[in-house]
Amino acid sequence: MSILLGIFTFILILTSIFLILLVLAQKSKSDGGMGAAMGGGMAEATFGADTGNVLSKATINAAIVFFVLSFALYLGRIYERKHANASGGAALPTISATAAPSPSKSPAPVAVPASAQQAPTAAPKP
Repeated sequence: MSILLGIFTFILILTSIFLILLVLAQKSKSDGGMGAAMGGGMAEATFGADTGNVLSKATINAAIVFFVLSFALYLGRIYERKHANASGGAALPTISATAAPSPSKSPAPVAVPASAQQAPTAAPKP
């Protein structure tokens, strides 16, 4: 199931890129904008006078494919999650770790001998 969802995700990405390019290639209502800058004249030369109709139909079809794939992926992920929980396995792996003993808050005081508490005496100079 996850392989199929991966394939659908890849197709959705390709459809998204195609849809973006289709929208950018169309002429705006004022005959300017990105459509003219990104090859609007070339599209007319390729598809003829009905370029607007061809690009509009392609945009509509790509949008339909985009929404159907998005909804199918949504339902597929829900199905995958429910069956992962129902089969006893969790959707995310569980990691068990043993607890380490906590260190003491402060080290125990160390007894210092009285001779060490006195200031060191300087060695005599030769």
